[in-house]
Amino acid sequence: MTEPTLFFVDCADAQGGHRMGCWQWGNAHSANLVLCVHGLTRQGRDFDVLAQAIVARAGGDVRVVCPDVVGRGESDWLVDPQGYQVPLYAADMLALLAQLQADRAIAQFDYVGTSMGGLIGLVLAGNATLALPAPIRRLVINDVGPTIDAAALQRIGLYLGNVGRFATLQEAADAMWTISQSFGPHTPDEWLALSRAMVVPASRRTADGAAKRAGDATDAPFVLHYDPAIAVPFQAITPEAAAQGEAALWSLYDAIQAETLLTRGAQSDLLSHDTALAMTQRGPKARLVEFAGVGHAPTFVKPDQVAAVTSFLFD
Repeated sequence: MTEPTLFFVDCADAQGGHRMGCWQWGNAHSANLVLCVHGLTRQGRDFDVLAQAIVARAGGDVRVVCPDVVGRGESDWLVDPQGYQVPLYAADMLALLAQLQADRAIAQFDYVGTSMGGLIGLVLAGNATLALPAPIRRLVINDVGPTIDAAALQRIGLYLGNVGRFATLQEAADAMWTISQSFGPHTPDEWLALSRAMVVPASRRTADGAAKRAGDATDAPFVLHYDPAIAVPFQAITPEAAAQGEAALWSLYDAIQAETLLTRGAQSDLLSHDTALAMTQRGPKARLVEFAGVGHAPTFVKPDQVAAVTSFLFD
């Protein structure tokens, strides 16, 4: 299987609901599920290499599902941009899990989350009141923790919401590389593959209906795939709100029962080494793997990064 299948999940919100697009690899009838959730400005095709490796390691007996979180990729854009926050994202994952459970009962459930996806994972794994179809067995948190470095948030804020205008895919890939070099070394082919799902025809900013705000529609062939309005709640975060969120995230982390792997770019500016060490000493006492020459965040394209995850899930 060299390409995933795309399906959609209906999710609730106060404005009448939205659809979340999801990419599925492996056996749609398997009772073994691995859910992979991407970072803030990314999308589900980021996990193509890892998903195929998981399927191969499982001998095909696994469903690997990689959603495009709302506002990204094939998913709808929200009418109210204040919804672009972790609580709604976690609710959408519950809707996805309910649909997957209805399709085929989930016997084994593992979760991989990069950055924002890792925070969503903390909510799912650390809140015992949530009605998961099966408890999370193994949890991979990629380069994020309850304490997030403020300087990294400032860096992200400099480009978040700027979807750009690009004449070609290569031009878009080159522009993204200028703000993504912390991902670590990638060959030109690896980076182009990661970039392909990151752009859409500019016409899609007006062609998908009112849910896709298109105030600055352009004649350029390509723009980045996500709703610029995901920046609205991000830029409204106050120091007080950040402190409250940090305390809540530590509380969730301390309640996690799943066996946990924490992966970190050794040069990450978002997850400090001190926070990573604290995560190995409290809560689920995560196993820590750091990747040299990488910042925020490992992409799970390189063989050593893929092997760290697959070994954790299957050994």
